[in-house]
Amino acid sequence: EKSGHKLVRLMDYGWFGNKFAFLVKPLLKALQYFYEIFNNYGWAIIFVTIIIKIIFAPLTHKSFKSMKGMHKVQPYVKIIQERHKGDRQKMNEEMIELYKKHKVNPLGGCLPMLLQIPVFIGLYHALFFSIELRGAPFVGWVKDLSVADPYYVWPVIMGATMFLQQKLNPSIGDPMQQKIMMMLPIVFTFLFMSFPSGLVLYWTINNILTISQQAYIYKFSKD
Repeated sequence: EKSGHKLVRLMDYGWFGNKFAFLVKPLLKALQYFYEIFNNYGWAIIFVTIIIKIIFAPLTHKSFKSMKGMHKVQPYVKIIQERHKGDRQKMNEEMIELYKKHKVNPLGGCLPMLLQIPVFIGLYHALFFSIELRGAPFVGWVKDLSVADPYYVWPVIMGATMFLQQKLNPSIGDPMQQKIMMMLPIVFTFLFMSFPSGLVLYWTINNILTISQQAYIYKFSKD
């Protein structure tokens, strides 16, 4: 392989990463392609994130619409739960009928998103094990995408976008569960302070794109 800032593939992506090598390799090629256009791996990460988001846009759209539907039937769910406290079988039967009537799938908000996990793992290892990110700058204070943000700016931005994303989600579940979900942005902010800047950049851009899609579905979709 050529040296310099050419994308050099590592033979070993880690034990877990090797299981997803079929995704890691094309993601590395995509990063190389955009690097050759912009001569900056930060912008390469952003455009790869956008492409991944576009590919999964239909699944994400379906997931958010399912969550919106679940939010609408939540009052009826509570009534059924109160009515059949001592009869779980009857409760489940009425819940199934309720979901059929309103054409809602309680798992619809989860399954499409689960399909994206392998891609995230692949991109994680593509970024984490790519030696080109070592010493590769982005803009401003980010001089090395392979190390943590020295001023924690990107982790804070990521946490803010995650918080906004949580606020846009319809409230489903008990109050304790909602409090836990609202605490996640804080937890992730501190967690990401030690992550490579390239990974934090990916997660932040992904959050921003997700927020845009959520805003469209929840505010402008008639369904």
